[in-house]
Amino acid sequence: MLLPLLLAVLWGGSWAHDPRFQLQVQELVRVQEGLCVVVPCSITYPAIGWTHSTPAYGFWFQDQTRTDSGLPVATNKPDHDVQPHTQGRFQLLGNPSQNCSLLIRDVQMEDSALYFFRFERGYYIRYNFMEYKFRLEVTALTQKPEIYIPETLQPGHQVTLICVFNWTFEECPAPTLSWMGATASSHEARPRTSYFSALTFTPRPQDHDTELTCRADFSRKGVSTENTVQLSVAYAPKDLVISTSQSDVSALEPQGNRPHLEVQKGQFLRLLCTADGMPLATLSWALQDRVLSWSHPSGSRTLELVLPRVKAEDAGRYTCRAENRLGSQSRSLDVFVQYAPENLKVMVSQANRTVLENAGNGASLPVLEGQSLRLLCVAHSNPPARLSWARKGQTLSPSQPSDPGVLELPQIQTEHEGEFTCRAQNPLGSQNFSLSLSVAYPPQLLGPSCSRVDEGLLCNCSSRAQPTPSLRWRLGEGLLEGQLSNASFKVTSSSSGPWANSCLSHSEGLSSGLSLSCEAQNVHGAQRATVLLRPDEKGLASKAFSSGIFLGSGLTTLLFLCLILIILKILRKKWTAAEVPAPAPAPALGESPRSRVSRRSTILDYINVVPKTGPLAPKQKAKPSSPSRPPPPDAYPPESRKNQKEVHLVSRNRPGPKSSTQAPESENNQEELHYAVLDFPGLRPWETQRPKNTQYAEIQFH
Repeated sequence: MLLPLLLAVLWGGSWAHDPRFQLQVQELVRVQEGLCVVVPCSITYPAIGWTHSTPAYGFWFQDQTRTDSGLPVATNKPDHDVQPHTQGRFQLLGNPSQNCSLLIRDVQMEDSALYFFRFERGYYIRYNFMEYKFRLEVTALTQKPEIYIPETLQPGHQVTLICVFNWTFEECPAPTLSWMGATASSHEARPRTSYFSALTFTPRPQDHDTELTCRADFSRKGVSTENTVQLSVAYAPKDLVISTSQSDVSALEPQGNRPHLEVQKGQFLRLLCTADGMPLATLSWALQDRVLSWSHPSGSRTLELVLPRVKAEDAGRYTCRAENRLGSQSRSLDVFVQYAPENLKVMVSQANRTVLENAGNGASLPVLEGQSLRLLCVAHSNPPARLSWARKGQTLSPSQPSDPGVLELPQIQTEHEGEFTCRAQNPLGSQNFSLSLSVAYPPQLLGPSCSRVDEGLLCNCSSRAQPTPSLRWRLGEGLLEGQLSNASFKVTSSSSGPWANSCLSHSEGLSSGLSLSCEAQNVHGAQRATVLLRPDEKGLASKAFSSGIFLGSGLTTLLFLCLILIILKILRKKWTAAEVPAPAPAPALGESPRSRVSRRSTILDYINVVPKTGPLAPKQKAKPSSPSRPPPPDAYPPESRKNQKEVHLVSRNRPGPKSSTQAPESENNQEELHYAVLDFPGLRPWETQRPKNTQYAEIQFH
């Protein structure tokens, strides 16, 4: 009996391995300092020397500890001592006969070591499981309590936050949890031992970005862990800032309190909008009322707008708007694009018309003489261009000092012809617009002047008008047009500038009551002059007889004309009293003081026809009325200039209708001759022949 017991003791206390003894435990167990861990363990052993009522004892020893003299770290055997530093922290779980699991609370760094298990039951089972050890590895405490919180807190809406510390095993004791922060009240922040803790409060706008901490304390003093979160309380967008950069490489500059920005056309421009809001605000850029770009609701806090080459139409008010569900904020920037004058144009209004017509640069503008003209010069520029009108290099005084782009010509005269230039200028450049003014007017008739040549008659007729008039002759009821040449008549016409000239040569004898008319016309009017010729019935008389006839005829005519003068003077006074004409307006820009004649129905008051020298010629000639320039010397054919007799025409206008663009009156509405004076001053120096005597009984101009 003694021998088996001795063998059993020696066997159980030895390092020998018996396959009948099995233990299952993980080789490495990692745990953070201050936490709790359970090391699962199970054993198998032979049923020798014990019964079901035999108690089983388990022992956990730190490696290199003698089981016969050393103390275990944990045991279930009553009144058996354990290591002082493990007492109360290391504990066997369950019945060691089957479960050798070890609970370790408040793990400390010095607990790191190898551990083995010893099992005792009855007189036979005494076994050290040296081949089944586990290593405990203690690391620094990094595990933190988890805080569950909504992503965004609504101000004024109550919310509950939960703090949880996750234990791996249920056997581990709960830590002590507590809340710390400005939002935690003293009652709700009271520490409590639990696996989780709830905190209920009502967020305020000022709670945004404040911190809230949940702390977990363990049994050993000084060992704790905590987790801190930053509260996100929703609020409307704020702190909106607009920054600008006028180069793709330069830094952005906040505009601050400068709501204006000046850039030049073609320059680079970057606009950056930044705003703060919770949740993130949606940003947008708008020009006036037109949205240019916008950000994604979950995008960044900035929105950029780039203009690679600024255009004139990019000028205006740019507004950045930040908006979320709690409100919005916006800020504006006025962008001024500076550029030299461009799109310069001139709008024309003629004859007091209200409708303006655009004129082309360098175009010719025809205007009827006597009409009004208004030129409006308009240019696009920034800063605003200074407008001015010039003619022939001379700056004109503005018609309206408040609007120098307006040039008004109340009554167009031929002196206004020429180039008018509008100039728009600002510090960045200038632009010119030229307009050539062409004055149109109805014909002014000079002639006809007739003279005897051999047995025929040579007549010249000239007219000035714009556009150049056309001339034609009427002999009786017959119309002579163009370059006509036959046995009886020859018509030669020419023109130069505004002048048109025509020469009529009649080679046959003149018949009694011959009517000869010269007509001038263009699109603006017409004028006609008629001469009635009555040749001498007796042919060539003696000089004395002829002189007597001329003297008698001249005296008779003179008396007759004097009578007519007296009668007409009385009638004219009555007409003047009956209708007093309005005073003539002052001459317009460039207008000469020459009388304004109506070129459509001119009445020639005095007519001097000079076929030859005679004793009845008066000593004083009447001054002729002619256009502003005489016809060019080459306007007449050579034979006409050589043989013609001079006819002086002096015209005086009586009140009549003003010039207009309407067609002339019918040729039947002829004006009557008021006065006629025959003057025979003699031959011109270039005349080589002496024309035959011809009596002009009547000359009419229409």
